[in-house]
Amino acid sequence: MSAGLVVVGGGQAGFQVAASLREAGFADPVTIVGDEPGLPYQRPPLSKAYLAGKADAEGLRLRPDAYFAEHRIAVRSGTRAVAIDREARTLRLGDGSDLAYGHLVLATGARNRPLPVPGADLPGVRQLRDLADADALRAALETARRVVVVGAGFIGLEFAAVAATRGLDVTLIEAADRPMARAVSGETGAFFRVAHENLGVRFAFGAGVVAITGEGGRAVAIRLSDGQEMPADLVVVGIGVLPNQELAAEAGLSVADGIRVDAFLGTDDPAISAVGDCTRHPSVFAAGLSADGTVRIESVQNAIDQGRCLAARLTGRPAAYAALPWFWSDQGRFKLQIAGLSGPSDQSVRRGEGEAFSVFRYRGERLVAVESINRAGDHMIARRILGAGRTPTPAQAADPTFDLKLFAMA
Repeated sequence: MSAGLVVVGGGQAGFQVAASLREAGFADPVTIVGDEPGLPYQRPPLSKAYLAGKADAEGLRLRPDAYFAEHRIAVRSGTRAVAIDREARTLRLGDGSDLAYGHLVLATGARNRPLPVPGADLPGVRQLRDLADADALRAALETARRVVVVGAGFIGLEFAAVAATRGLDVTLIEAADRPMARAVSGETGAFFRVAHENLGVRFAFGAGVVAITGEGGRAVAIRLSDGQEMPADLVVVGIGVLPNQELAAEAGLSVADGIRVDAFLGTDDPAISAVGDCTRHPSVFAAGLSADGTVRIESVQNAIDQGRCLAARLTGRPAAYAALPWFWSDQGRFKLQIAGLSGPSDQSVRRGEGEAFSVFRYRGERLVAVESINRAGDHMIARRILGAGRTPTPAQAADPTFDLKLFAMA
């Protein structure tokens, strides 16, 4: 009997590989090894609907229990992978046992970047990455009054919107000069700053955290580099993530801010592939953003599309991974949808006014990304245009009478 395929990581990417393999008729054993308890679940709602109490844990499940039995997908949850023996093709588990594999898929995801200051480990300082984190934050929101969020990226802003909507006192600290500075244009960042301020959120930009002070064994304030001290009974840290690449690195595979894979999601070892947040892959959409044309993307879209792409290769239908990156973020009553990848020096052209508009990002003469706020139609058209490698001129993008849908279909 074949040793089968083993997936390390029970998140969206790992699950997608297993599900897509079965859909494609893959007959060998499939095992998912995940260090979290329980079955694979969705993460995006954790900082939105779940945190706001509009979704429950059962509703987060990617599939019900019966699905895994019916599709012969074994799930070894609460199990940590600690080493790979590439010569023997075995995976060493945390309990000391070895699991043989015919092909190994690393879908190890990413972990939250720690805040490297004194007091960061005090009770009352939390992060949001998994269901356990979300449960702890839901409980903390019941008693918190003054909340300080460190980091104005997607997670920090989504959490701040939930907390402010509950009537809590919220301050958001960001080292850059605007929200989502690395992800969106100045126009989009400025809009969301005002949107959050209208919810009562206060911002402290250009500020670094130097310490979290405690009293009675709990965090009570944050001290900033400019000398300010902000009282807080709940501190939420959202300053980005680090790829879980250590397992691959210790096995001698190439890593560089992610596990390096080729266009077919293979690593240096033909018996090992990698997918999802942990991977750094070549992409035509990264042209002009990185010196080597590779990118590491943290998104559900990337996890799903890479899972499908790899499953196709492993079942005899190889194709280079070429999916367009896209993202979304729900912040209060505003939905931000992004298609493509932009950089800080890309030019911006606005289409639409008021609280529903899109920002078209250009790198030279080429359209590289579109940011849409409460304009789902623009987002879908942008995905079609960018996926086809087409570019409306900046004048066309800005002209409300120019038919983008017709342009996309031509």
